[in-house]
Formats: sequence, C-alpha cells, structure tokens
Amino acid sequence: MDKLKILVVDDESRMRKLVRDFLEKQEYQVVEAEDGEEAIDLFFKEKDIALVLLDVMMPKMDGWQVCREIRQYSKVPIIMLTARGDERDELLGFNLGVDEYISKPFSPKILVARVDAVLRRSGASSAEEVLEAAGIKIDKTAHLVTIDGTPVELSFKEFELLSYFVENKGIALSREKILNAVWNYDYFGDARTIDTHVKKLRSKMGAKGNLIKTIWGMGYKFTTDEE
Repeated sequence: MDKLKILVVDDESRMRKLVRDFLEKQEYQVVEAEDGEEAIDLFFKEKDIALVLLDVMMPKMDGWQVCREIRQYSKVPIIMLTARGDERDELLGFNLGVDEYISKPFSPKILVARVDAVLRRSGASSAEEVLEAAGIKIDKTAHLVTIDGTPVELSFKEFELLSYFVENKGIALSREKILNAVWNYDYFGDARTIDTHVKKLRSKMGAKGNLIKTIWGMGYKFTTDEE
C-alpha cells in the first residue's frame, strides 16, 4: 500500500522538519512548502495529497488564502496551525472548511494523533474502517458497534461520538471541539448537549462506559486504562 502523502506548509524550516520527522516515523510521506504560493503550486502539481498541514501566518500568501484556493477545487482535509489562540481565527477556519485547528506550541505526538484521526474520518485511511479498543469494535462501514462481542444499539450521534472518542484515544477533548467534529461545525446550541449524549452513551456501554473520563471544566477523554 502506498504511503499517504501530507503537504506541510510553514515558513519556519525547523517547524517543518519537526513535523516531517514525526510524520515519517508513522509511515507518512511528506512534501514541504515554505510559503503559500509554493503550497498552491505543490498541491496541484502532486495531485495525490491526502491532507494539508497549513500554517496561518506566512509570507506571499497566508494560510486563509491558501485554504480558500484549495477549497475551490478540493475537499482534502486541512489542519490549520497557528501561534494565535484567537477564537475568531478558529471560527474563520471552520467557516472555510478547515477540518482541525491546532495552536502552537503543540506536542508533535498529539499533532500526529490528530492527523491520524482526521484521515480516518475523511476515509483516506481505508485500513481503519474498523476501530477497536478495549473490547470495543466499531465497524464504520456497516455502522455497527460490539462490546466484548455483544452488539450495542446506538443512535447516529452516539455512534459518531463513540467513533470520535476512540479515534482520539488518550486526547483531552473540549466540548466545543467535540461539537465541531461530531456535529460538523454547524451546531450553535448549548455545548452541554455533549453531556447528555455522553451520559446516554456511557449507559449503553455498560462497564466500558467508564472508559470515557470526564475532565472537569473542559470536556472528556477516552482511555483504555480501566481504573
């Protein structure tokens, strides 16, 4: 199977090298661009880019412009990287069709985990149509869940929520991030709706519901450490 190709766009060479090294350890192929114009040229030249890691602040053409240009022609997953933690930036990114948004500084391991998760959700990583963790098996193609071999009936959103948790195993997820991912960025209600869905999901999961940990004041984390 050919390696999935990721386009890393950042004007800082050290940042590109750091990200490239971690991605290549996970068997991804990496191509690099140091500014927005080069990113556009490479994206259309390569044609088989599976995901774009895109810095916001760059010379010649910033990340927003690059994102707009790519979105005119492609729905390829895009993860925006920025040193700015402005909520307006994040909302702008989601409105432009950004799949994930990560603020610098970040843990390279977490970045790779987010890349893995976004590629799974996009369907680019075909080997992950079936997710498994701690006796939980999620068949995304058949839309079926079993726990220790026993089928579990979940609503559509509960299925999506459990899939998102398992895909992001070990990562702390805010309620807003969960809403953005599971409700496709178009839900503007109370983020506490997550609590209601998690409560129902835990109940249906039986003892395995304890794998969904509450992070007070933030959100939730799925872990296979059954303490």
